[in-house]
Formats: sequence, C-alpha cells, structure tokens
Amino acid sequence: MDRRFFVAGIVAVLAAGASAAAAEPSSNAAARGKYLVDALGCTHCHTPMTMGPKGPESDPTRFLAGHPQDLKMPPAPKPQGPWLWSGAATNTAFAGPWGVSYATNLTPDPTTGLGGGGWSEEVFVKALKTGKHFGTARPIQPPMPWDGYRNLSDADLKAVWFYLKTVKPVKNLVPDYEPPPAPAK
Repeated sequence: MDRRFFVAGIVAVLAAGASAAAAEPSSNAAARGKYLVDALGCTHCHTPMTMGPKGPESDPTRFLAGHPQDLKMPPAPKPQGPWLWSGAATNTAFAGPWGVSYATNLTPDPTTGLGGGGWSEEVFVKALKTGKHFGTARPIQPPMPWDGYRNLSDADLKAVWFYLKTVKPVKNLVPDYEPPPAPAK
C-alpha cells in the first residue's frame, strides 16, 4: 500500500512540474523575444529617432511603432554615383532602386500594428522566413535584413512574436511601400 502512495506522490510531483513548465514558456518566451529584438537591432529602424542633446536617439513614446504617420516624406532623392540609397533622419524611411520602404509598426495595436490586419504568429514567422510581406505578398524591401533573420529558428521567431505582443500598443498607420517609378521608354 505504501508503494501506491509513493507512486501516486511521484506522479503528482511530475504533474506539478509539467504544469509549472507549461506556465514558464510564456515568461521565458517574452524574455527570449526581448533579448532577440534587442540583439537584432529591431529598434534601430522600427523606433523613430529624434534629435536629443547628444544627437539622434530613439523616441521611447513610439517604441517599435515604425515610420511616424504624421511625417510626410518629400520625393526621394535620386541615387547618384556610388550613393544608391538614402534614409530619413528618423531612420524609418529608406529610398533606393527598390523604391521607398517604411519601417512597419511592430506594436500590437489592433488597427495599425501587428495586433490586427491579418497578422498572426504563423504569418509573422512565414514573412521572415520567405521575405514576403504577409508571407505571400510583395517582397519585403531593404534595408530589412529578413534574409539573415530567416536563419533564426521558428522557436526564436515565435519568441520575438510573443514579446512584440507584450509591448505598449501605439496607434500609428505607416505609409505603404512605394515601388520605383517605371523605367522611361
């Protein structure tokens, strides 16, 4: 009879451990995702820069919100000589032979960010693995280094997604990508 209680006790301990382990990944995933977002430099392009007392610095009120919707960009300068691309002072808009690309709103805002508009964990992972917007649409444009990020494991990309769902939502509608002008005939 003691043996049955012993086995039942072990089963209870293992079940409790499995239950605790199942609860842990969310906090571990968020921590891993934050680490990856920081290490991969996501904020460098997805958080607008402002001019501070020591030069450009990230605007913490628009953390990962992408190109500011209130900043209407003039026409992109023409590439000349070895200067083939240019970037806005906010470091959120880029122009080159591919056209004009804008850093996406990575916050979980339900109308303007990754919290809505067809984004899901699966779509996010697929986009970074394939280099296609929404995983199936137009190519993701420079300077987004998706071709390096595609080498991350699915678990790492899911951790990034999990972390992005924890940041403060910022309502910010980023302009659409602008393809280059058609070549003159």
